[in-house]
Amino acid sequence: MQTVLAKKALKQFRIIFGAVRHHFREIESTCGISGSQLWLLHEIATHPELGVSRLAENLSIHQSTCSLLVEKLVKKRLIEKQRLSEDQRKVGLLVTAAGQAVLAKAPQPVDGIFPQILASMDAHALQNLSTALELVIARLDDQTSQLGDQHMADL
Repeated sequence: MQTVLAKKALKQFRIIFGAVRHHFREIESTCGISGSQLWLLHEIATHPELGVSRLAENLSIHQSTCSLLVEKLVKKRLIEKQRLSEDQRKVGLLVTAAGQAVLAKAPQPVDGIFPQILASMDAHALQNLSTALELVIARLDDQTSQLGDQHMADL
C-alpha cells in the first residue's frame, strides 16, 4: 500500500512540475524573458513605488535574487531606474514602453500558475499541504533549504 501511495505522490509531483515548466517555457517563447523576470516586471508595473526589498518580499524571493532580476530587466531596457522627486535618495523603478509591450503579450497568469493555485486554496487545505511538504523537505539535504528563496523559473 505504501509503495502504491509513494508512486501516486511521485506522479502528482511530476504533473505539478511539468505544468509549471510548460508555463515557464511558454512565457520564454512568447516574451523572450524568464517567468521570474515577467513576474517582477508585472509587480513593477503594478507597484512602481516599491523598492527592491519590498519587491523581493512580494515575490517571496531573496533580496539579492531580486536585485539581479532588476538589473537584467534594466539591461534589456524593459524597466528604468529613476530618482523619486520627493526623496532623491530613493530609486523608483518604471516599466518602459518595451516592458509594457512584453506585459501585453504575456501568457496569463503573469505571476505563474502555481502561486495562483495556492492563493485560491482554502486555509485548511494549505495547512495540510504545508505539513505534508515539511515532512518531505525534512528528508532532503540541508543545502536545499536555500532554494525556497528562489523563483521556480530559476531553479
